[in-house]
Amino acid sequence: MKIAGYLGALLGLILLVVLALRTDLPAMLASLEAGGWQILWLIPYRGLYFLLYAIGWWTMLQPYDLGQRAGLGYVFWVTSVREGIDRLLPVASVGGGVAGVRLMRWRGLAGTAVSATVILEIVLTLIVSYAFTALGLILLLTLGSGAEQFRRVFLAFGLSLPVPVLTLLLLRYGAIFQKLQRFLSPLVGAHALSEGASSLDRELRECLGRWRALVTAGVLQFAALLMGSFEVWFALRLFGHPIDADKAIILESMTQAMRHLAFVVPGGLGVQEATLVLFGHALGIDSELALAVSMAKRLREVACGVPALLSWQWLEARRLHAEVRG
Repeated sequence: MKIAGYLGALLGLILLVVLALRTDLPAMLASLEAGGWQILWLIPYRGLYFLLYAIGWWTMLQPYDLGQRAGLGYVFWVTSVREGIDRLLPVASVGGGVAGVRLMRWRGLAGTAVSATVILEIVLTLIVSYAFTALGLILLLTLGSGAEQFRRVFLAFGLSLPVPVLTLLLLRYGAIFQKLQRFLSPLVGAHALSEGASSLDRELRECLGRWRALVTAGVLQFAALLMGSFEVWFALRLFGHPIDADKAIILESMTQAMRHLAFVVPGGLGVQEATLVLFGHALGIDSELALAVSMAKRLREVACGVPALLSWQWLEARRLHAEVRG
């Protein structure tokens, strides 16, 4: 995964350089400058996005945290750390979940139980992203002839629809981690992992049985994605090119869809920019404006992610220091 992350980063960087060479960079920077200090409102606004995801995950964790050792505030912080890792570090968008399990274990929650909630949260994100993409494609259809050039996107979406459904069925009935452990045992001698794999499959089945928590988390995730569309709408308004809410949803949904497809590219480097340029053209937005929107989102990612990562490393250092002293 680390090698895939580095290769993805290289490919994304190449794509970004190609876009930069084909774009009027001074015009893009002028658009970004036109937004002024008001573009900084995207930073606190992102906190609402984290809060919705945190509430959903916190709801899923409740059966394993009857003593409220990990309160909503702590889950909110862990959610921001997970986002920072996935957005800013070359971890192929999976490292955040691993760190999330570790941070929850600091509060005494069982690793297997937390892992089950993280896995299901990721699957929920996949399903919700499909629903959000479907909304964007439906709105794109209203463009009439302008949507014809994206017929391959519609086809790819339709053909991949069974993926989230099959994933849920495998987790619910397939004992997938036990089968994976049996496959790996002859290769790596992982006999000690058998009990852990069985426990994880059992926890996944129990989590899937709590459908109210899953629905709550899914609805909150969908609301968070919709809120992300406001970033596009707000940025373009500041740049002097206001658009309707439906076009903002199209741009955000397509961007999220492409970033999920290219999950091995850290932070969707280059992928986000190319998607905004491609679909922006169909909506009457030139490349310079599209890249300015992407730059505003990147600045917000850094401004939100770096403090979260620094706080995480500070706490890691404190724990390590305490262990050494002890």
